[in-house]
Amino acid sequence: MLKIIPNKKNIGAQIIVNLKDISNKDISKIKKALNKYGMLYFKEQKLTSKLFIKFAKYFGNLANYPRLKGLNKKFPQITVVQRKSKDKGPSFGEQFHTDSIYTKKPPRFTMLLSKLVPKKGKANTEFCSQYLAYKELPNSIKRKFKNIKAKYSSEGPISVTTKERVKEKGKNIKELKSTHKIFRKISTNHSIYCSPGHFVGFSSKIKNQEKLKNFYLIIKLRRSFSFHCLGKKINWLYGITDLCFIKQHLSKEIE
Repeated sequence: MLKIIPNKKNIGAQIIVNLKDISNKDISKIKKALNKYGMLYFKEQKLTSKLFIKFAKYFGNLANYPRLKGLNKKFPQITVVQRKSKDKGPSFGEQFHTDSIYTKKPPRFTMLLSKLVPKKGKANTEFCSQYLAYKELPNSIKRKFKNIKAKYSSEGPISVTTKERVKEKGKNIKELKSTHKIFRKISTNHSIYCSPGHFVGFSSKIKNQEKLKNFYLIIKLRRSFSFHCLGKKINWLYGITDLCFIKQHLSKEIE
């Protein structure tokens, strides 16, 4: 029996179900919940790479991460996110971001499956609801940004956090650039669509551009829109395999 437990302010929800034994009806409920809450997580799912991929395919065609080589030849769509003891810089993705927004057609969803994690309270992931961020925008700003596009780059501010892994298994690619509308409608919800970690400017000239840029990035990251994988909520528990299925809202890996 599938059970949905929304978090405070509907910022994400926990789904209680065994992902090894789900029905088409369960998948339908999960998809609806994903549109409503933006981020879903499933605790203590003992999934192999094969089962992880099988579950992901229920939500569409799989994308290859453009910057790093995959887990292996059999599972090229799985990207290993890790921090090694010899790493000296910031952790992979340690800044608010929307995954692969610098591509022309970014994947609609991102999935995380934890295999080996630090002690409780370390290397947590924070999610920020862009449904709530959009809702709180003044109408004047909504009108101003309605048809504006933003520019993104794979070499944006967050790129410094991937340098260790790129040295090891990076793909030989040039800088990736894209432009996307700032607002999107997802089902019945409107959402801000942006990535501070990859944002490099607006696609057209607008008045007070620097002031609007700062306002735009700050409103997205307000604490009241955030849900933390900390404390009594979600923890990447050491030695326990969790599954976190994420909509394209912001996420940040923090230590």
